[in-house]
Amino acid sequence: MPRGRYSLHDPHDHTPLGEEHFHCAPGPSGWRYVSQRTTPSGTPAGSVDLALDDRGRPIRLELHAGDWQVRAAALNGVTWVRTDPTGTHATEDNAPAHAFTGTSPAFLIATARLLRLTPASPATRVRLVAFTDPVLAPRTLDQSWALLKSEAHATDNGPLIVDEYQVTALDTGEQHPVHITGDVVLSAPGIELEHLETPPSTFA
Repeated sequence: MPRGRYSLHDPHDHTPLGEEHFHCAPGPSGWRYVSQRTTPSGTPAGSVDLALDDRGRPIRLELHAGDWQVRAAALNGVTWVRTDPTGTHATEDNAPAHAFTGTSPAFLIATARLLRLTPASPATRVRLVAFTDPVLAPRTLDQSWALLKSEAHATDNGPLIVDEYQVTALDTGEQHPVHITGDVVLSAPGIELEHLETPPSTFA
């Protein structure tokens, strides 16, 4: 069960946004990721609880940011309920999308699991609903993912396979690399892996 810590920063001006302390693990029915987020000063800032089925589809997502909350799942496309800080209003919505995304590294792992690309695969388009900080506002976006290469890197625990993806935002054409090994993000825009207590899990 990988357990560790990511640092988060603004991908454009590198302003520190805080840290995400996580643990994750594959199971008989899929994969689960749980994390607690903190501000740069160390105060609690929210949480992520994401469960995928064995095909990479989100069967349960719960996000907290400040006093906002989202509960979501893949249902008739994707469906979510967003609750305001007072807890008196909850709005339900739905979109013809494949999965969810946001600032958590969990969503990069989830999208990679959903697409299951190989270096021979063509670039694949995916529609996602992003929940944007700090109020978890939903926004539908389209991305293109391509797996550029998979390379083995020697470690004390044996070879580590690192996948390098190229992700393209289809509304702007902006491209960026994402490096993933198993169920851990090594680096991506706005994300750096700072500490890892146990090796990444490998998916069957």
